[in-house]
Amino acid sequence: MRKIGFDNELYIKKQKEHILERIEGANGKLYLEFGGKLFDDYHASRVLPGFDVNAKIKLLRELKDQAEIIFVISAGDIEKTKMRADLGITYDEDVLRLIDNITKLGIEVNSVVITRYAGQVAADAFSAKLNQHGIKNYFHKSIEGYPTDIDHICSEKGFGANPYVETTKPLVVVTAPGPGSGKLATCLSQVYHETQRGIPAGYAKFETFPIWNIPLNHPVNLAYEAATADLDDVNMIDPYHLEAYGETTVNYNRDVEAFPVVKSTLAEISNSNFDYKSPTDMGVNMAGYAIFDDEAVSYASKQEVIRRFFATKCGYRQGKEKKSAVDKIKLIMKKLDITPDDRPVVVAALNKEKEVNLPAAAIELPDGTIVTGKASELMSASSSVVLNAIKAITNIDDDLTLLTPIILEPILDMKTNILGSRSTKLDLGDVLTALSVSGATNSLAIKAMTGLEKLRDCDFHSTQMLQAGDERVLRELGLRATSEPIYPSTDLFF
Repeated sequence: MRKIGFDNELYIKKQKEHILERIEGANGKLYLEFGGKLFDDYHASRVLPGFDVNAKIKLLRELKDQAEIIFVISAGDIEKTKMRADLGITYDEDVLRLIDNITKLGIEVNSVVITRYAGQVAADAFSAKLNQHGIKNYFHKSIEGYPTDIDHICSEKGFGANPYVETTKPLVVVTAPGPGSGKLATCLSQVYHETQRGIPAGYAKFETFPIWNIPLNHPVNLAYEAATADLDDVNMIDPYHLEAYGETTVNYNRDVEAFPVVKSTLAEISNSNFDYKSPTDMGVNMAGYAIFDDEAVSYASKQEVIRRFFATKCGYRQGKEKKSAVDKIKLIMKKLDITPDDRPVVVAALNKEKEVNLPAAAIELPDGTIVTGKASELMSASSSVVLNAIKAITNIDDDLTLLTPIILEPILDMKTNILGSRSTKLDLGDVLTALSVSGATNSLAIKAMTGLEKLRDCDFHSTQMLQAGDERVLRELGLRATSEPIYPSTDLFF
């Protein structure tokens, strides 16, 4: 059974109070850099069981009368079609998705800032699309000497050369679809322009991880290191906070390294009352106060590290990740004294594969029961195990067949002989479509489908890397999927 260890309501209450204090301290306008994801923060919900994946947007909804949002995206990321791996969409598509979702909640979206612009054709096309939809957007070019040449940066040829984004609310949230988008530079540029116009403005940072007031090597903070292994982020004691207050707090290397420059830049351009003495001071992060069951949170975080280990190993096998990222997560697992076998579905899937000598998969149900499935001539192991799981959840006898070859074979024939697919097995999407159609004549199929929503947040493991169709549907069902770094075939195109 999954245990809850995080009080989401308390977190939102404390976070809101802290933000309102910062707005008041800015004496005019606060630019709040939002790290992490506005919607769908699944990492936080996995390591802090009880955390609402949309906690941040719910917080902003409570502040909507005082807040507006600026989205930031790097022109280079648009050009490279950088992807959000958890959603399978590009960063520019995600910006559009986020704007749609936020405006429907009644929160004001001010504009989009395209950073590090150097004439990229794809960035021009994205700007044109935004213009077609009436969304204000601006280009910020790279500033020579950024971030260290403070005199040049804080001048008309530095931040002054950026277009000014006119805002009207006391809280301006600056957010992005992913890291490295230029949120900090955009915040500082706006603070510069506001100050030039005589408007008091300050800066703060909303960042959930690492959590500053739990130990450096707490599983939650180590799970964050595992999640950012490809960025070479390292959690560390904030030396500036320790020196200023004699208090041990946790931050991460990039913020610690950047602090002297950010502090000096703010001193040059800001007329707010903030006198930050450490990067921890800059943060608005009350998550640590909402943890009420450390054991539950620690267990969940260790499970997340193991998931990241498998994801990174598969990424390395596909040429998408560096070996150093795999090695880093191995070291984190040693620190936590855990192995892949500490993820129960891993052991179950591998044992099933040995038993049947076929690719296999396993799902851990909400009550702790583990269900397995194997590949067949008709369907993938993912399809098989999901069918077995929903039968178990809805108390349908395992011996009863939900889908017969009479239903599945014509679908496979169309897929291979008419649509030209090279796959000789039905993926999970095909099988669930067949199940829904069968519901017209089969009451068991209708009953089984009611179990699908109960698979959300269940652990899943496959003994082979997942085909795109299976991976997409597992993600949409909310399963926490991992797989062995083994290709399902010898085909080069995977």
